[in-house]
Parts: sequence; C-alpha cells; structure tokens
Amino acid sequence: MHWPDLLAGLADQITEGVSALQNQIDQLLAKDRITRQEHHALSVPMGRVKLAGVSTQQIHRFYSGRIRQSHEKINMAELVEGVLQERKKEFALLGIALRRKLKPVDVLVDPTVAHTFVNAVLDWALPYGNRVDVRMDVNAWPPHARFQVRVANEGAPPSSQTADDNLSWMLIRQIAASSGGIELERTLTSEGTTFNAMFTRTVRAVDGISAVDLSDDHSSMFKSLSGTYVLTISPTLQIRADVRDALREIGIVSDSVVDFVQARDAIKGRMPNLIVVDSEIKGADFEAFRRELLREVFEFPFVEISPDDSSFDMSGFGEFSMAKVGRGNIREALGTAVMFELAKMM
Repeated sequence: MHWPDLLAGLADQITEGVSALQNQIDQLLAKDRITRQEHHALSVPMGRVKLAGVSTQQIHRFYSGRIRQSHEKINMAELVEGVLQERKKEFALLGIALRRKLKPVDVLVDPTVAHTFVNAVLDWALPYGNRVDVRMDVNAWPPHARFQVRVANEGAPPSSQTADDNLSWMLIRQIAASSGGIELERTLTSEGTTFNAMFTRTVRAVDGISAVDLSDDHSSMFKSLSGTYVLTISPTLQIRADVRDALREIGIVSDSVVDFVQARDAIKGRMPNLIVVDSEIKGADFEAFRRELLREVFEFPFVEISPDDSSFDMSGFGEFSMAKVGRGNIREALGTAVMFELAKMM
C-alpha cells in the first residue's frame, strides 16, 4: 500500500470537509441562527482539525519534493514581524502576552517556506503557555541567524493541546530537512518550552556596537539616531535641562517628567528608545517601573545620572546593567553613553 498517497488523500478530505462545515457555521451566524459564543465554540475545534489536515498536506508535499524552492535573501526580522502581525487578533483572543525583539538579519531561504516554518513553530509552541517571547538575532558563535520562541505558562497548567511531537513539530522537522541549512533545538520543562532554529545560510550578521559611530565624525551618527526619542525622569529642573541640551546637541528629541507616575503616562503616548533616570529616585518605585517596562520588551536601555559630578561608566551586557553619568559631566559624557546604549539595542 502507498502510505504517503493514502495520507495525502486523507488530509485533502479533512481540509475540504472542515472548510465546508466552517462555511455552514458562518452562514448560521450571519442569519442569527446561533450566537457568537456558539460560533466560537464550534470554530475552535474545527480550526484544530483543519490545522491537522493542512499540516499533514504540507508534510507530504515537503517529503515528496513537490514544493519547488527558490532560495532568496530574506530579512527574517521583517518576515517574523509580518507573521506576528497576521496572527495579532488570534493572540488577543487567546490572551497571549507577546514580547518580541527582532534584529535585522538576512538568510538564504525560500520566502514561502520560511513563512510556513515560522507559522508552524508558533502553532507548536503556543499551547505551552500564555507568555510568549520571540527573538530574531545572531548567535555569538557560530554567527548564524537565530530564531527563538520561548513560552512560559507562569504556573498555570499548559493547554490540553500540547504534544511534544505533534503534526506541527513533524512539519517543522520536515521543513528543516527539506530546506537544508536549518538546525533545530528545543527544551521542554514544567514551566514551558524554548525553541531555537539556527540558519546556517546567514548572509550578513547584525553589526554590533559598530552600528553607531562613536568617533568625532558625527555625520553617520546623526543618521543612526534619526527618529530616536528619549524620556528623562528627574525631580530636579537643572538635570532635566542639562539632559535636554546634551541630547539636542546629538540630534535626539526628548521629553522630561518629574516622577514615575508621569513617566507611565508619557509612555502610554509614546514609547521612548531610552530613559535617563536621576539616581535620587532610584529605589523600589524605579524597580517596579522597570519590571513593568520589561514585561513589554526584552531589554530596555537606561542611563543613570549619578550624584558624583565626574563619574562616567558604560554599562555591561546584563539585562539590569546601567550606564552612569555624573551630574557635572552631563554635557560632556551623556551623548556618548546614550549612543553606546542605543547601539547595544541594534
């Protein structure tokens, strides 16, 4: 018996049948024959069945070599962001808290295949929890593009739909095997899962700190800082004024507030690229404020204004590391500190 053909025929019947059923349910809703809640209750399990059918079809096509691939230079950060935007409504309905940090990196891959791959990874990972972190960056060594999805259940039991080796995982493995140049790794724990895909056909690594020119030639620096927005938090008028003037000299737009209550309101209107904070108010309120911010983004740069007039310390690369500039050194050193912190985020 030709098992691949049998599997393909079964998958085709499943997807066709589910599509017909979904169409009938949509019509019942349009005619007010069922409520929206009933429509949703019926659509969710049918969506799962349809996903199983579509995944099976795709696995068969990859396995049989029926998908012709044309490898192109693709910006994976843009592709991943596109998929996340397409599924934004779905994430909201599922109550998923999503964070992402996507650095631009080019990979040689078929764009349609890459799109299918990213969706398959999300389909496999999402049932493991409701807090999802998505990264696209470059691994330290070897310097390959890395697509990472981390899912945490935050103490709640994972969805009943979780299955380590389900059809979505089989599709992920088949795409990696068929496309070549994709290495897979996953870690499963009681708190969730971490998935990594390494793309060995990386065209160009992301520039590190050299992405911003720290030399005296400010022409390229101004281009890099175009559109950058900084928020200053300090109860002291002189510090707010000095920071504003120092940032203006390097072409950065900034606003200032006096406390964290005002800072929260300001962030609702516009998310800054960096925050300058007065050490005078660095206490429990600041730590709470920073934790809130880090729930929305992977990393966020801060520069502290310290009471020591002449201090100037660059930050390290830890999540909570922070650069320091002395109150008497703002005009001379703040610009360099800000550029360094922004470069680390690129």
